[in-house]
Amino acid sequence: MVGARRVAIEALRTARRLGATDAAVDLADVTIYMIRFSNNEITVSKVFDEYEASVYLAIGERRGVASTSVPSLSEIKKLIAGLAETTRLAGPTDVYAPLPKGPFKYDRKLLSRGRRAPPPEDMVGWVEEAVSGARNSGAARVAGSLIVSEVRRTLYTSGGVRAESSSERIELSVRAFLNGASSGQFSTATASREEFNPYKTGEMAGEVARLAKNPVSGEPGVYDAILGPMTFANILEEVGRAASAYSVLTGLSFLEGRIGETVASKILTLVDDPTLPAAYGSEAYDDEGLPTRRKAIIESGELKTYLHNSATAKKFETESTANAGWISPEPFNLVVEGGSATLNQLLSKVDRGIFVTNDWYLRYRNFRTGDFSTIPRDGLFLIKNGSIEAALKDLRLSDNILRIMRNLEEMTADKYWIKWWEVEVPVKAPYALVRSVNFTKSTT
Repeated sequence: MVGARRVAIEALRTARRLGATDAAVDLADVTIYMIRFSNNEITVSKVFDEYEASVYLAIGERRGVASTSVPSLSEIKKLIAGLAETTRLAGPTDVYAPLPKGPFKYDRKLLSRGRRAPPPEDMVGWVEEAVSGARNSGAARVAGSLIVSEVRRTLYTSGGVRAESSSERIELSVRAFLNGASSGQFSTATASREEFNPYKTGEMAGEVARLAKNPVSGEPGVYDAILGPMTFANILEEVGRAASAYSVLTGLSFLEGRIGETVASKILTLVDDPTLPAAYGSEAYDDEGLPTRRKAIIESGELKTYLHNSATAKKFETESTANAGWISPEPFNLVVEGGSATLNQLLSKVDRGIFVTNDWYLRYRNFRTGDFSTIPRDGLFLIKNGSIEAALKDLRLSDNILRIMRNLEEMTADKYWIKWWEVEVPVKAPYALVRSVNFTKSTT
């Protein structure tokens, strides 16, 4: 961290010399240990470093942001010089707020969540556990990736923030196959080796693959649906992003103008919680240096708040929720509260429905209304009289996110941390029963 401190101090000095009235420097140094596997065997194993220096400048009411992946003080100074020049040419922002004045006190448990990377044999053992879990559930072939990251972060601002943190983060994605048309996937993400269960992740992927044998073409229509954690997490991430005040201001949110309104079933509470030491996305501070805190985005179905940085908070005449993003506030960890059922109990409530275990390529037809579609991936099942009747294919989920949230009837008590390349924000999601969901014919 000593080298990072010197770089951050010199970067702030450079910004001041160039006329910045406000500046922030965020340095992220990450060591990544990656294992990829396919056909039940490890195929790639490598270690590499990633570095990013991000800079925020305000010159009067003009703001600019830039970043570089070159770990060199001279290159960072060049970056700041170029950013200062373009910032002076930019138009003034309609609302300007200075960076918060520190220093601040942070939760020590969140500042230091790092440890030395596990020995290679441990990581190999985790992969073997995941493969065993999938195969013991009926899969013939197993593929996926394990990523362990050591993250070191340094944030210095002209507001007096001097913050340093470290963390270890683990991601595992497992894809299991029975035959060419039968597959299942499950993923997990954590900052705690004690909570990491690779066997369970593989087991859940393998179970889906086993059930997805010999899929038949599904009939489009309106069905009651059970959305698995992978799919429900994808939808909830969209809700979290739509709650960003920046999304609201730019007209890209279906939650615009709905603070205080009922936007979901009363059984749903959706929380952004960066304060969980074992959670993948937790942070002690946001990009402006404010100490992070837990906040309910949706509470018992009611939209309680947007996510704010200092500038958007001023625009909305409220306080920052400590979710900066210098430009766009973002959630850290999305946690679902509520639900007491088991998966079997959800199934028992469906006379005719569809069980969606996974999806990809969620795309909007209209951001402002929440109309979207997504393609079911891996196991997709027809439910009749409370039981899985057949595996399906060739359907697309085409509906509206607000309608899905309002038609949510029940959720499981068990919830799972989901993160993979289709779900970038970690989401702790349940299985969810949603009434009257529209499915169209897939053209893929």
